[in-house]
Amino acid sequence: MSMSHENTDLKWIWQQEGWPSFTWDADALSAPLREVIQLQGALMGKAGAIATKSSAESNLDALLQNIVQSSAIEDEVVNVESVRSSLAKRLGVEAGGLSPETAKTAGLAELLLDATQNYGQPLTLGRLFQWHRYLFPEREGEFSLNEVRVGELRGDDPMQVVSGPYQRRVVHFEAPPKCQEDGLGLEQQLDVFLAWFQDSGSAVALDPILRAAQAHLWFVTLHPFDDGNGRLARAITDYALAQAEHQSIRFYAMAASIMEKRQSYYDILESTQKGGLDITAWMLWFLETLKHALVGAQKRIDVVLDKARYWQIHTGDGLNQQQMKVLNRLLDVGPGGFAGGLNARKYMGIAGVAKATATRHLIDLLEKDCITRQSGGGRSTSYEVKWP
Repeated sequence: MSMSHENTDLKWIWQQEGWPSFTWDADALSAPLREVIQLQGALMGKAGAIATKSSAESNLDALLQNIVQSSAIEDEVVNVESVRSSLAKRLGVEAGGLSPETAKTAGLAELLLDATQNYGQPLTLGRLFQWHRYLFPEREGEFSLNEVRVGELRGDDPMQVVSGPYQRRVVHFEAPPKCQEDGLGLEQQLDVFLAWFQDSGSAVALDPILRAAQAHLWFVTLHPFDDGNGRLARAITDYALAQAEHQSIRFYAMAASIMEKRQSYYDILESTQKGGLDITAWMLWFLETLKHALVGAQKRIDVVLDKARYWQIHTGDGLNQQQMKVLNRLLDVGPGGFAGGLNARKYMGIAGVAKATATRHLIDLLEKDCITRQSGGGRSTSYEVKWP
């Protein structure tokens, strides 16, 4: 998709009478919202059971996925190891041997950490400008800064999201103009949004998860910048969810779930932005996507907890370093292990030992009930972890 500057006669959501007074069917949302809240509580409960080190690593992984996948939604590829270095440096997590950070990855890390760790600080226009500068650091040089107004609102030309060749291009959305004779200009509309965001944080009548969904849609509809609006909308979502949970540690990556459903994300945004002020369909999509993220996070934490229980059982088995290295690799993969299971050849590759040693180690692990034999025998003998 690309941006165009051409007027359209279509009636967009921001042109509806009553904008931006969104409505939705509370009854339709009650069941999925209740399910998401229950999943949130279960996830936080499980997260509290994992060790401090594991918690920090899970937090880093969730933040990493948010950055990488939020960029991928916009077809931007970032260096994963460099992003991890930038996050680890700021979180105080061990990150030896990773790629050095760049101005770009440092900015992405600063943006997400500010949004999630400083969730108690108000969201202001100045803070949004700073977040935008984090997205487009002047030192990066991957694009001409003349094409993007960095840290300031877009220009006076109408802003459209379009796709397809010039002769047959499709207008998916047109954002509100920067200046309107008969209505609020972009800066005034942003002021309304930011005032609502501040006031709604303590509103009893608005569920904080639905607040996050509304904030995402509202901000991306305003489309206040030349570029980076989707990434900032997702950062605002993380910010609002951190406020909802009253904690800065993240164990799930909403952007990763959006990336998995990227086309439906664009589709629901387009249909909502071309519709009326009833945004029930968007709210349902948001809740379903958040549910997917929470379920995935629970599965990952279950693996961490099962791994801890596994080592509690086998802590006195007298295993050597090579055996522990291989077992940890299998445990990190999770239930199901390697495709085709663990065999002597794979053990040799991971542990760096000869075939005879690998065979001896595997027999020892089998006798100590650390692994179990899969079906088959002879040359096809393979093993998997015996999970607790």
